[in-house]
Amino acid sequence: MTGDEEQAQRRAALRALLARPLLTAERDPEALLLVRRHVTELRDWLARETGWRLMVDSGTARLFKTAPDTRDATHPARGKAGEPYGRRRYVLFCLALATLERADAQTTLGRLAEEVLSAAAEPELDFVFTLDSRAERADLVAVVRTLLDWGVLRRVAGDEEAYLSASGDVLYDVRRQVLAALLTGARGPSTITASSFEERLAELVAEPVADTDDLRNQALRRRLTRKLLEDPVIYFADLDEAERAYLASQRHAIVRRLEDATGLVAEVRAEGIAMVDPDDELTDVRMPEQYTDGHVTLLVAERLAVHGELTVEELRSFVRQAAREHVSFWRKGVTEPGAENGLLTTALAKLTALRLLHATEDAVVGLPAIARYALTEPVIKGQ
Repeated sequence: MTGDEEQAQRRAALRALLARPLLTAERDPEALLLVRRHVTELRDWLARETGWRLMVDSGTARLFKTAPDTRDATHPARGKAGEPYGRRRYVLFCLALATLERADAQTTLGRLAEEVLSAAAEPELDFVFTLDSRAERADLVAVVRTLLDWGVLRRVAGDEEAYLSASGDVLYDVRRQVLAALLTGARGPSTITASSFEERLAELVAEPVADTDDLRNQALRRRLTRKLLEDPVIYFADLDEAERAYLASQRHAIVRRLEDATGLVAEVRAEGIAMVDPDDELTDVRMPEQYTDGHVTLLVAERLAVHGELTVEELRSFVRQAAREHVSFWRKGVTEPGAENGLLTTALAKLTALRLLHATEDAVVGLPAIARYALTEPVIKGQ
């Protein structure tokens, strides 16, 4: 195998890990094979450039990533239909994992539901959950389907829809090897003594403080590399003084290493840097996107790129007008009274996640990167 072929395989393996930090033999056989083949080089690169750990065995590969900003809630977990997790689903997810940790090698959805219901009754949780409504059962089913997708559970018999309709149950294998690899963080939760959620989360991901110049530079490089890999765009104004100074002197080296290892392409502007994926694979929010919501999002981005700042009411009026103009192409109901609210909410959520705007209760301000969606008049060159 040539050097170019080896590099292409390593790049494909790293991209697979960045897209899905938990790979399993059943769901991702080809990607897992590539990761296992190049595990030494991948582990060395990740440790050096990001500080992330990589664990690989015969059936799984787990990249233990940490979020650059634990306060960022714009990229939630999502259900099978793409709906974002809310607080109830997140709590149920944690309770389900705790229950499965103590479960036998096989369990049923009904048994899992009973044990989660029992755990949810603990007064310290301040959490109310019953199985009386279909909506609550549907939240538990959504959590189970996420665990199925991740490979924590393997369906043996039955179907979740039967459980929802109270006409049957589902039998699962519990895959402890995958379950044990889920938790990420710099330290074990049992060692954390802080009381508030924010403090506990900060301690969970806190890393040792560097005490030499070399270690401080290493920490800066890793932190900036993580941001470039995880955030849609880095604005220089959002970095602290040490990060800006280091990036100013080391930008070319950092960007070159990222481009070589991942195939991403750096888009560098006066305000910041974005690592763009020509293959449109390493993102959970695409822009532009097809169908109604994608078209609305693009139109709102173009509008903000031109005007810079608009009130929420001005954007509602704009979306309302756009719905009338595109009614024959958009989904049914977009011209119904109030439909513009849902369309605009979805568009603003996508653009916020992509770091293209900042929204308050009354106004929406486009951030510098939104300028790439500005429409310009075509230039017709003379013959």
